Amino acid sequence: MKWIGMTGLMLLAACGADGAPFVPTASTNLSLGTGGVGASTNLGVSNGIVSVGLGL
Repeated sequence: MKWIGMTGLMLLAACGADGAPFVPTASTNLSLGTGGVGASTNLGVSNGIVSVGLGL
């Protein structure tokens, strides 16, 4: 059963990518306010059309 899944993944990978590759993105923000110091980080990937991110 595993070989069926592995074969499917290999066939999908063999098709190649159509379009721009995904580029990793990252940003960090520091803020100072009456509540103290705050920090946030955003990690993601983008290919120019589609962007997916995760805020921490």
